[in-house]
Amino acid sequence: MDEHGRPTDRSAAADAATEAFVAHRGLLFTVAYEMLGSAADAEDVLQETWLRWSDVDLGGVRDRRAYLVRITTRQALMRMRTLRRRKESYVGPWLPEPLLTAPDVAEDVELADSVSMAMLLVMETLAPTERAVFVLREVFDLPYDEIAAAVARTPAAVRQIAHRARAHVAARRPRAAVSSAEARDVLAAFQQAVESGDAQRLLDVLAPDVVLLTDGGGVVRAALAPVVGAGAVAPVLGRIGGEAALRPEQVNGYPALVVRVGGRIDTVIAVRVEDGLITGLYAVRNPEKLSRIERETALHR
Repeated sequence: MDEHGRPTDRSAAADAATEAFVAHRGLLFTVAYEMLGSAADAEDVLQETWLRWSDVDLGGVRDRRAYLVRITTRQALMRMRTLRRRKESYVGPWLPEPLLTAPDVAEDVELADSVSMAMLLVMETLAPTERAVFVLREVFDLPYDEIAAAVARTPAAVRQIAHRARAHVAARRPRAAVSSAEARDVLAAFQQAVESGDAQRLLDVLAPDVVLLTDGGGVVRAALAPVVGAGAVAPVLGRIGGEAALRPEQVNGYPALVVRVGGRIDTVIAVRVEDGLITGLYAVRNPEKLSRIERETALHR
């Protein structure tokens, strides 16, 4: 403000920068989270994005949304290097950080699919630039020239990367999309089987080649390798009952089970459903990854 209480050019620019950042924050978080699979790291990326955005001369910015996405993408790509080193020394299977999501995420089928635990694990198999291009193109439908500016490649190169990433993901993603209603029905049957401790009911809802991944991060007890096959997975799940309380919640856009022991969140179990059976189970037990289950996280496209 000047001596007459009128905003100066500098304060007006700061207000405009803040307004643009706040308006697009949900989108920026979603971009970073889909690239990293970690809400904590996505928040760090947003802090770095804000620091860089606050120094930008807005007079030279034609599209503020695109510019913010560019900064976020570049920061996320840099953060991937740190995450890669962390995952190399991680104890046991690494799983994405689960998010409690609002009903509107489930209603956006493409968004829900892109943030599902199963899809995030598929995207883990992409190279960093491939993952960035896949997310920006397939999920957010950004033009190739905007993506090129974000990943420092030519539009022609980005088209090739996008084609390669689509083929890679298509070969590894679930064979058919599953509606939230079908996922809820399968999860309800799964919950009843676990709570009852009935081994046969569990076997009835598990695919013969089901895979269970448990992420304890070396902090809490968890299998250090994938558990494969219904015969091996059922006994592990049968030990969940007893004093544990199971509650269905919307996690990463799909129904999942939140397991509480003594009133505290112990495990989040997301499922991959195909042909009416559970083919994948993702049990996150690492306490450092469970803070986002206490409150909804806003995800936007």
